[in-house]
Amino acid sequence: MNENDKPIALREWAVAVRALEEGRQVIVLRKGGIAEETKDFSLQSHSFYLFPSFEHQKPHLVKPEAADALRSTQEEAASNPGSVRIASYAEVVEDIEVTDAETLKRLDDLHIWTEDYAEERLKWKKTKPLHVLILRMYGLTAPADVPMNETYAGCKSWLRVQEQLPSPKPYPILDDDKFAFMADNVRKAIQG
Repeated sequence: MNENDKPIALREWAVAVRALEEGRQVIVLRKGGIAEETKDFSLQSHSFYLFPSFEHQKPHLVKPEAADALRSTQEEAASNPGSVRIASYAEVVEDIEVTDAETLKRLDDLHIWTEDYAEERLKWKKTKPLHVLILRMYGLTAPADVPMNETYAGCKSWLRVQEQLPSPKPYPILDDDKFAFMADNVRKAIQG
């Protein structure tokens, strides 16, 4: 199979993936990983699987209400270190660039990260915007346990899943009205 024909996945903290899969938030904050070729974030696909990552998530970087979920994802990873469960699929509804701390602070109630972590992401590579992706999330009817391999390591946003994944027969995490309400809250917060 050609590399570009392999399923694409966005690598995101497992605790954030869980919040998305449980419908507690509809956004991710992206700036680009250290191992990115361009060192910047770029939207490589408008639809993708979510690949849970465990390396950098720390309890002090998420709000207290997300601490139990973070601990749970770490326990799951420790109990099955040889694989990662892919259980969701996302479509990007909007990619909004944020360049100032005031706008970012208005999003604080709409995600699991601490204000300090969000600001740290904004300040990293100051000349580049922070991407706020509004995601329409779907659960997979048949989640896939993907064996870990070296191509999945490193601080990068995107990866090609080497294993064949079942074609996404997704079901929406949130109904249309709830999703529209949450997405509108993001837009209103950004507009101030």
